[in-house]
Amino acid sequence: MSTNSDFRRVYLDHSATTPVDKRVLNEMLPYFSDKFGNANSIHGFGAEAALAVDTARRKTAELIGAKHTEIYFTSGGTEADNWAIKGAAFAKKSVGKHIITSSIEHPAVIASCKQLEAQGFEVTYLPVNEKGLVSTTELKKALRPDTVLVSVMLANNEVGTVQPVKELCEIAHKAGALFHTDAVQAMGSVPVSVKDLGVDMLTFSAHKFYGPKGVGALYIRGGVKPDKFVVGGHQERTMRGGTTNVPCVVGMAKALELATESLAENAAHIKKLRDYFVSEVEKKIPHVIYNGDREKRLPQNANFSFEFIEGESLLLNLDLCGIACSSGSACSSGSLEPSHVLLAMGLKHETAHGSIRFTFGKDNTKQDADYAVEKLIEIVSKLRAISPLFAEFKEGIINV
Repeated sequence: MSTNSDFRRVYLDHSATTPVDKRVLNEMLPYFSDKFGNANSIHGFGAEAALAVDTARRKTAELIGAKHTEIYFTSGGTEADNWAIKGAAFAKKSVGKHIITSSIEHPAVIASCKQLEAQGFEVTYLPVNEKGLVSTTELKKALRPDTVLVSVMLANNEVGTVQPVKELCEIAHKAGALFHTDAVQAMGSVPVSVKDLGVDMLTFSAHKFYGPKGVGALYIRGGVKPDKFVVGGHQERTMRGGTTNVPCVVGMAKALELATESLAENAAHIKKLRDYFVSEVEKKIPHVIYNGDREKRLPQNANFSFEFIEGESLLLNLDLCGIACSSGSACSSGSLEPSHVLLAMGLKHETAHGSIRFTFGKDNTKQDADYAVEKLIEIVSKLRAISPLFAEFKEGIINV
């Protein structure tokens, strides 16, 4: 750990998780000890908790344009993705066993599809262009009479590219397929309305928008009936067993309310800061690639590939300077394999290995950005000085 007087701690990993807003915490606290009843108990203590859950459900539904009967609480985005994909696939298997998803989905979606493939389903993984965008033309080509589900994320967790989900959904529906979108990264950062998108299922997770960890939700449009995912309890209208996490459900609804109220203000601040950071990096550090679409992008996301060095080394050196960011998504950052997202976008293995994701939050400042740029310049220069690849590049042995 640095002992320099200018050392500061800067958190630039908000797409991995966010701190719980103090107002959210205050809303949750009574339900840990004072109002501790089981929401499924029929006595007064239970009724008090049940009322809080019902209020949270109605508030959550209203904020995304849904009916309260279409909201199902889960343990987070990963569970919700698993439920949506496997539940829909098994419910529709008598109709068809073909599923379409994109090649840059979150591991929760990719792994669910891989499991289904092992059980006799067919999965088509749509390619993306160099900016990480799914093509409507590719979806039309991939659809078949036995396609029962299409799942494409609203915004990518690594490069922040926002997908044309409304258009993709319309195409899927014309072919008779259900449409699911993983909105975990998008919720709280861009406007999300299930009415506008037209999707059949949508997933999100509270800890991405200053709510608690361990709680998420799956929106299931009325009339859509995926198989039950967690059985053994009557919670969530018998669709998802398990004692309701009352404090976190209350916290998620409050966090979503606050995020929605200040969405435009926060997005403008974060985007301005992100754009400044990107401009400074591109201006002051040579041989960098800005990954993803520059316009169709989440406001907080800046994903760079720093050529000739490894992302893990850069990540660790930044951490020693007090700067938190990630290599790839938080769910795969422990892997030494290059990002499947960046490879799908056409980056070379060695370039993808040098990629870092910086994601800004509502409390970050220009001083945070300046400090991160200053340390990046120092660390990139240091790592390239000992990089065999950079030495070969300078001698003209290899080209970028």
